[in-house]
Order: sequence, then C-alpha cells, then structure tokens
Amino acid sequence: MPTVLDLHIHSKYSRACSQKLTLPNIDKTCRQKGVGVISTGDFTHPEWFAHIKENLEEINNSGLFKLKGSDGKVRFILGTEISTIYKKGDKTRRIHTCFFAPSLEVVEKVNNWLDDNGYNIKSDGRPILGMDIIDLAKLFWKFDERCLVIPAHIWTPWYAMFGSKSGFDSIEEAWGDVADKIKAIETGLSSDPPMNWRLSALDNITLVSNSDAHSLKNIAREANVFAHNIEDLTYDEIKRVIEEKDKDKFLYTIEFYPEEGRYHYDGHRKCKVSFPPKLSKENNLLCPVCKKKLVLGVSYRVDDLADRELGFKPKSAIPYKHLIELDKIIADSVGIKSRKSKKVMSYYNNILRYAKNELDVLLNEKIENIAKWSTPLIAEGVKRVRNGEVKVIPGYDGEYGKIEIFTAKEVKGGKQKTLL
Repeated sequence: MPTVLDLHIHSKYSRACSQKLTLPNIDKTCRQKGVGVISTGDFTHPEWFAHIKENLEEINNSGLFKLKGSDGKVRFILGTEISTIYKKGDKTRRIHTCFFAPSLEVVEKVNNWLDDNGYNIKSDGRPILGMDIIDLAKLFWKFDERCLVIPAHIWTPWYAMFGSKSGFDSIEEAWGDVADKIKAIETGLSSDPPMNWRLSALDNITLVSNSDAHSLKNIAREANVFAHNIEDLTYDEIKRVIEEKDKDKFLYTIEFYPEEGRYHYDGHRKCKVSFPPKLSKENNLLCPVCKKKLVLGVSYRVDDLADRELGFKPKSAIPYKHLIELDKIIADSVGIKSRKSKKVMSYYNNILRYAKNELDVLLNEKIENIAKWSTPLIAEGVKRVRNGEVKVIPGYDGEYGKIEIFTAKEVKGGKQKTLL
C-alpha cells in the first residue's frame, strides 16, 4: 500500500505556529489525514529536540522514528527548516532550506556546533543564521554525508532560492561547488510541477511537495506519495528515491492549486492590487495606487527564468494531483467561511467515522459513499476537485487565494443533512 510523506512542518516553537504542534498531536493528526511519514520539524531548537528525544524511539536502526508505545503506523524523519541571511554578489540573500539527518547523534553534533559558535538556535524553531547556505550544507555533511539538503519553497519572494526579493537565478549560482549535491527542490504552495517544468535546468531535479504546516489542520495539504509499504521505508531509502528521482517508487505529489498560495500573483495587499505578470509588466512593475514597486510573485518569477512555455512536460516528470482539503470542501458546500465551524467539523468527523482517512476520501473513496456519509453536495465537491472543476482567485503579497467550488445559488439550493 502506498505511503504518504510530508517532509516539511513546524513545531510549537516556531514563530506564528500553533501551540498544539506537539509530537503526540502530530501523530494523531497524521493517522486522521493518512500520512505515513512526517518530518519532526525544528530539530535545531533545544526544547523541541529534547521533546523529540523524550517522545520518539528509532525503529530497527532505520533512521525513522515512532512515538514511544505506538504501533509505528506513523513514522518521523528528523528534519528542520533553517533561514539563512547573508551577503553574496552585492545582494542580501534570504534563503530557507530543509535539512534532514539520519540519526539523533548527527542532529546533536550540528546543534552543539551552532550553539558553540555563537549562532542563536534558541529563539525560534526555524532559526535565522548568518551563514552562506553552502557553508551550512557542508556543516551537515561534515557530520554525516547522508544528510539530505532540499531548498525550501524555492519561488517564495522573500525567503527562497529563486525568490524575486533575495534569491538567485540558478542552482549553480546559489550552491557553487556543491550544486551537484542538490538533487531535489521543494516547489512550495504557490507553484506546481507544470510551472517548474518550464525550466529545463530543473529536468534532472526531483520536485517534492510538502505542507510547511504551521498548524495541525494544514498537515498534508501538500505531500509526496511513494509506492512502498511503510514497513519497507528507511531514511536511506527515502533519500535514495528522492535523489535518484525513482519514478517507479515516487508515484506522484499532492499539490495545492498554486493560485491558492499566498504569493502566486504580483501585487500590494495594503492597496488591494493584484496583477498577473503581463499586467505587472504593462504597469512597469509599479503599484497604480501607491506608485511603489509591486511584490513580484511566483508566476512572475517563473516567467522570468523559464525557457519553455507552460504545458511542456519533461520525460522524467513525476505525476501530480491537485487537491483541496476536505474541511475546505465541506465549508464551501455549506456556505461557511470558517473551516473550524461546528457544522463543518460535524460533517468532517462523520465522514471519518466510516472512511479510512482524509486523503483516501479525497483520492479514492466512492462518491456515493461520501454522499451517504455526508451530503450529495459535499460528495459533488470532492468529485469536482478530483476533476479540477474549481475556480481559484489567485493569492498575492502574503494573501492566500480563494477557492470556489460552488456558486452561491448551488449552495442555497443544496440539501444538507442534520448530523447534530
């Protein structure tokens, strides 16, 4: 049975993250969502690392861990995201990168080195370090060559390898003499594989997708699906599949609709200005309201670096599937904005009383069963999402995009069941 992997989340010690992000809660949520392997996140933070050592135990020297006393159906990989800010090429670089380690001992060595050398790893779960990403990667590889390095959400304007505000124009420019060791990149919420396929330079790079969850409910909003049974996965096998771009084992990625991401279009949130790249260029990249430069989003940046038109698909491409979280589909079907509302959660919990997990509902469950467990309109919503029959108002300048599955008339005319 295939395994879902979400390799980038955060803990309660990261800025703007939920206090409910503890390992027992993450384990419980992964079972509900259908995730088999999840990143610990934030392993450089001393208190979170202590929480990791207290709550997790390694499974058969595999480099993967389980909650102590659990059945091991949810496994953890030691991962973290680090923010680096440094000068290079007469420009201040702000880059986020995901790092993975094969053992607690390696993490401890990295953490001790950073602490001993004056780097502040205590203030935030995602620390900000004044280091070149090359030097940071070499530090990890110094302690274990099996450490995996993946540039995070590579197109985000402010903090990313290709970001319009502080990034680079190529992997080689960013990573210098270790560029050949960067085998994968994370596409981020505001881009999807077809957008990245426009760059021939990424043809041999593995595109991974992860949630970057700051709360429990956002776990697995993006993820990766491997062909393995979970018992057959180890740290080394996960690394191998990713670095070798093994299409037989890497089945597909689960994707946000990129328009829903916070930086898909250009614009100014304060001025309520949102432009696609073509309109931004027609306005000389300036906001027509305040006359200042627009925050250039992912679409613009991809367009700027691309050497192909949208629609090109490399032979080495790994498939993908666009999804929308189940609680969002329910909320849209009942005409409620909040995913946390009592009515939405009643339908959500009732569906999961009968279903295997949320991702199985979204990907595989029979539509007639979903209708039986909820309402015909909710079931129709799942069907439309599977078929790509949705309307998305693109996000920009930190503002999430808006998903519309149903019209107001459809919602008003839809028959809802009472579960309370």
